[in-house]
Amino acid sequence: MTTRGGLTVRYGLLILLAGMILVPFLGIILAALHPAGSPISGLSIPDHWSWGNFSRAWERGNFTDLMRSSALITFCVVPLAVVLATLAAYGLTILKVWGGRTLSAGFVLGLTLPVELVVVALYFNLREVGLTNSYLGVILAEAALFMPFGVYWMQAHFSSVPDELVEAARIDGARDLIVLARVLLPISWPAITTLSVLYFMWSWNQFLLVLVMMQDPARRNAPTGLGFFVGQYSTDIPLLSAACLIVIAPIVAVYLTFQRSFVNGITQGAIKG
Repeated sequence: MTTRGGLTVRYGLLILLAGMILVPFLGIILAALHPAGSPISGLSIPDHWSWGNFSRAWERGNFTDLMRSSALITFCVVPLAVVLATLAAYGLTILKVWGGRTLSAGFVLGLTLPVELVVVALYFNLREVGLTNSYLGVILAEAALFMPFGVYWMQAHFSSVPDELVEAARIDGARDLIVLARVLLPISWPAITTLSVLYFMWSWNQFLLVLVMMQDPARRNAPTGLGFFVGQYSTDIPLLSAACLIVIAPIVAVYLTFQRSFVNGITQGAIKG
């Protein structure tokens, strides 16, 4: 009875949490399908399904340029940040470089720094080298800001790898990069995939950094453009809902595509930790 009661509580809590997430999402979808400009109350089902709200929101919000900018920034940030985090974690955990503990502590401290605290100083530093209002400046800034978590995540994964596995590869004559590429990476894909999905979500949703660094509205990303769209169409709830769904659609697609690997990476990290 105790076990059955515990399972009931767990599933009840999971259903409650799922409802808290899915019900507002369903409300946004229903609101986006109402006729443009119509008042919305609760989870009301529209009498007429207005699919044209998505095309109107796309055109009025100039989402062609915004989505292109978001894709360019995100697909550059994710591989760059993942590679750098993996190499840094490999050096700190497996190679045990000199000063590794101090560097690891520095990365942990980096987890406590919010973007709002460093964005102004970062803007003036990048302006001195001509990297404001450029994709390169935003890409480098995001990769640097994501590094602390990535290094911490990959260090936790590499620390769970048996030392005998690395030592056996070195006895066979494998050098450091060969050990990483042929021994560690094949067993690290769940952790790397999870980190990549997290980086994708963070980079795609980045708002303040892009708003400060990019002065050209056409080169800003989708969330930043959505912020200006809200200011222009604050009373048109169906149009706003359609624009919100456009912005979050890539995140949902990426998560559904890599859902199994993402969950496996999270689960393995929880068990090993």
